[in-house]
Amino acid sequence: MKQVFFVAPTGFGTGLTSVCLGLVRAMDQQGLNVGFCKPIAQHSGTTTELDPSLLFAGHILGRIPEQPLNLDYAQSRLAAGEVEQLLEDVVSLCQRCGEGVDILVVEGLVPQANSPFIQRLNIQIANALDSDIVLVAAKNQLSDAELSQQIGVTANFYRTGDDERVVGCILNKVGAPQDPLSALMTSDDGTQTLAQIKEDLSGLPIFAGGKVAFLGQVYFEPSFLAPRVADVSRRLNCRSLNDKADLSRRVNEVTVCARRVNNMLDTLKAGTLVVTPGDREDILLVACLAVLNGVQLAGILLTGGYTPDKKLMQLCQVALDTGLPIILCDSDTYRTAQKLERLNLDVPADDAQRIEQVIRGVSENILMPPILARTQRVKATRLSPAAFRHQLVQRAGRDLKRIVLPEGEEIRTIQAAIICAQKGIAKPVLLGNRDNIQRIAESLSLVLPASLTVLQPEEEIEKYVAPLLERRGHKGLTREAALELLEDNVVLGTMMLALDEVDGLVSGAIHTTANTIRPALQLIKPRPDCRLVSSIFFMCLPEQVLVYGDCAVNPDPNAEELADIAIQSGDSARAFGIEPRIAMISYSTGTSGAGVDVDKVREATRLAKARRPDLLIDGPLQYDAASVAAVASQKAPGSMVAGKATVYIFPDLNTGNTTYKAVQRSANVVSIGPMLQGLNKPVNDLSRGALVEDIVYTIALTAIQAQH
Repeated sequence: MKQVFFVAPTGFGTGLTSVCLGLVRAMDQQGLNVGFCKPIAQHSGTTTELDPSLLFAGHILGRIPEQPLNLDYAQSRLAAGEVEQLLEDVVSLCQRCGEGVDILVVEGLVPQANSPFIQRLNIQIANALDSDIVLVAAKNQLSDAELSQQIGVTANFYRTGDDERVVGCILNKVGAPQDPLSALMTSDDGTQTLAQIKEDLSGLPIFAGGKVAFLGQVYFEPSFLAPRVADVSRRLNCRSLNDKADLSRRVNEVTVCARRVNNMLDTLKAGTLVVTPGDREDILLVACLAVLNGVQLAGILLTGGYTPDKKLMQLCQVALDTGLPIILCDSDTYRTAQKLERLNLDVPADDAQRIEQVIRGVSENILMPPILARTQRVKATRLSPAAFRHQLVQRAGRDLKRIVLPEGEEIRTIQAAIICAQKGIAKPVLLGNRDNIQRIAESLSLVLPASLTVLQPEEEIEKYVAPLLERRGHKGLTREAALELLEDNVVLGTMMLALDEVDGLVSGAIHTTANTIRPALQLIKPRPDCRLVSSIFFMCLPEQVLVYGDCAVNPDPNAEELADIAIQSGDSARAFGIEPRIAMISYSTGTSGAGVDVDKVREATRLAKARRPDLLIDGPLQYDAASVAAVASQKAPGSMVAGKATVYIFPDLNTGNTTYKAVQRSANVVSIGPMLQGLNKPVNDLSRGALVEDIVYTIALTAIQAQH
């Protein structure tokens, strides 16, 4: 542990934990080897429950930090006058958390009305750790002048003599309403009560003249508060009336409907929880009808303990089969609405999606240069998943490429395309019916950005017939057959790529790998310097990103082909910021084994080394010898690859595909790919179970390939 950043609040309600963990993410994305520590727990659960901060930190770092000291224990030490002993305990804990990291982010304590000693204890801990200070402030009900003064006073508390330890201040919850719970509620006429306030607090007097550095402002985002239907149901003690309910749906808005149907239609939007008396069958029917018309409501909350008639529920069954949650509570509508307004909107420990959204939203708004200036930068020994994904987005955005998405009417693909366009990752081109795509976007409350192109396939096919015949006519392809082939959007998209009308192609969300790759092999062709087309996966292990190849394309490559795969994979790793140390995997290490299979790997290693002496390549190596330093020291002493391999080349598809899936599923590891390599132009496949985020990063991968 080389440096400590202590994150301290300036007052009440600053959202300290979310900012603290956002800072951890931002540092991790910079490739810094960062750890996290919460010295003293303050969560409201039982003493045996894990502090939520630790769970959230574990989500970022892939490991759960050390358990903090209990607040009761800290108070007892302070009451006994044993401050130094308490601080020794804190330092010991932080040192354990800081083992093996270069930077440790420490979360301070949150002020509490019944604990006036909190701020003093924060200062004592910061001093004991000799840490730099990052302040976190929120305006809440303060005026600009009061907020500026609060920041200045707190900064002075942490200053010691001429030693300027305060790095600066991050402003949180900028533009938040005084009652954030109102963000979920709508008024009686259906209009949303929350109007997001656009403030700019960077010009506060405290930031003028360098008194305290401005480190960014995190704007209030209502979606950060969005609970799942399951959270609402649990906290209101509801019971579900639909066995097929998707209780993971997000509640972005709540509407209380006790008026005539025609006066509440405008409130039926995607993500809305409809609250209505259980005996209002008309509202229940209209809500189910909206669902059948493509509006994905969050759910329906029936009040008063009235259970709808069984025949009515049977009439609504088709809507229920979509996963629509219908939950029932015993309290009347007025009391239920009161409970909803008092709902605890803290992120539950098991809500990984919302945790990720909040942390990402914070990390993207922190100004890192002043913080990085305080760090003693060291060469990163690993590229973390967060850093890898961050680099993908950053590099893709440097030179925007047109990426065609043949599965243009697929809901995940539409969402990913919108994200890529909004974030400046690429210029997506969707192939599909314009009206269908527009309707799907509207049902998700999304807007198609101007930089996103939608092409109607039937309007485009004719102009690609002649070029397709030119490429495949020698195979006996007729005009009629060409027209039929071009009705496949993947073929159409591949022709667009072949003619340089787009820069890359991503498909596979609803197509097989063969459906995606075959047109590319026929129309794009391998590069002249490549014997074959192969694939790699980027395996996002908790500590670093590894490259696995080939796990998707070549069933049983010979020695020359395996050498080509190794070289392609090494070059791909380097292109994406991973220093290639290539391990040729086999069931035997070095000369300890013999046989056709291991001989093939040995020959492939020799060929690859001869062709590319600039690459670190070793083999044959067993997986443990390639990945574990202790094993490598025994089985392959002196190897520059063994024990620290970053690229793993498997001898055949059976081994590679089995290994990647075993690691992915057993270790709950995110894998990005397969990324095809060796083609003249980038074409990449998706898993049919791909998440929206997976598609976004695959588009980014493809865009970066197109830049080279």
